[in-house]
Amino acid sequence: MLRTPDDGTLADLGRREVVPGTWIKVAADPTDLKRALPDGWTMADTGYLMTASFTGVGGAPSVPYTSRVSTDGDVAVAVCTDPTGEIAASGRLAAAGNVGVIDQVETSPAHRRRGLGSAIMRSLGHHAREMGMRTGVLVATDDGRELYRTLGWTVRSPIAAAYVPES
Repeated sequence: MLRTPDDGTLADLGRREVVPGTWIKVAADPTDLKRALPDGWTMADTGYLMTASFTGVGGAPSVPYTSRVSTDGDVAVAVCTDPTGEIAASGRLAAAGNVGVIDQVETSPAHRRRGLGSAIMRSLGHHAREMGMRTGVLVATDDGRELYRTLGWTVRSPIAAAYVPES
């Protein structure tokens, strides 16, 4: 069960975990996390916890791109390549029971606005459904949030993040 963090717990965590490179990520409003943490922490960009039901509908990227899904241990990796074999877009999927966790969905700048992010998401969703996963979860950036919304994903909570800077 996810609990709503309280200021005291976050402040205590912020005082105890002060090693440079340490991150705290919490499903909460970023202003709440910032208020609770002591000096020395830097706020990061806000993410968005999103969920969707996997439909199992696949789909190929537009010509001239090709796509494939392979597995690397417990992780499925979807890639779209251009005619030269360069990776134009990619994403990852891992199972947590019957929930699929999607991460690291990226499209190279030279290949953006061509539907490749959507093709990656459809490929991962299709693979997830074939593997018995029914629900997807991810943390989106501001840019990704709009893509995922058009694909039927719903924002459930902001994800506030802060870190102790490395020297």
